[in-house]
Amino acid sequence: MKALLPLSRAIDALTERIGRFVYWLILAVVIISALNATIRKIFNYSSNAYLEIQWYLFSFIFLIGAGYTFLRNEHVRIDIVTGRLSARAQNWIDVIGIVFFLFPMCILVGWLSWPLFLDSWTRHEVSTNAGGLIIWPARLMVPVGFTLLVIQGISELIKRLAFLQGLIPNPLEKHAGKSAEEELAEEIARQRNLDVGVTK
Repeated sequence: MKALLPLSRAIDALTERIGRFVYWLILAVVIISALNATIRKIFNYSSNAYLEIQWYLFSFIFLIGAGYTFLRNEHVRIDIVTGRLSARAQNWIDVIGIVFFLFPMCILVGWLSWPLFLDSWTRHEVSTNAGGLIIWPARLMVPVGFTLLVIQGISELIKRLAFLQGLIPNPLEKHAGKSAEEELAEEIARQRNLDVGVTK
């Protein structure tokens, strides 16, 4: 396990970067939604492309952010039962869940969704809505998102097994840190300060 912990840390670092990118997509969705609603009300104009780009981004955030949510231990859990168990029992439940449920489900969905993406790509499939967008980017999100979730699952499995061997602290403990919203606000402020520094 000691040899695999650096791999786990590398996967976590990659997932963390992806998660920070997803933060910005959330901001983009809010801006696009607000502009779409404003233009529709003021100019009485709308396009299916504006609506579909919102759907694409929502899907991207959900699928690509799943691994980041797993890293942060923020997925919904049945804590009524597991909360009463010892830390070792909780980690053993996670090991079983990752190996026998998460991995097979993700691999199956990724395997089945790949041909759909390839078909959409080769046929240059376009939305049936007037003025709609091409479909293949939305189809590609599914296998990519589930692949990233499997990769993060490998890291989480390494951490659970390392804890069970007494090598690291309990990975299921939630550390009191900043919320996603607070981190996004700090990142926006940091970028604004960088932009101000560049203009000076």
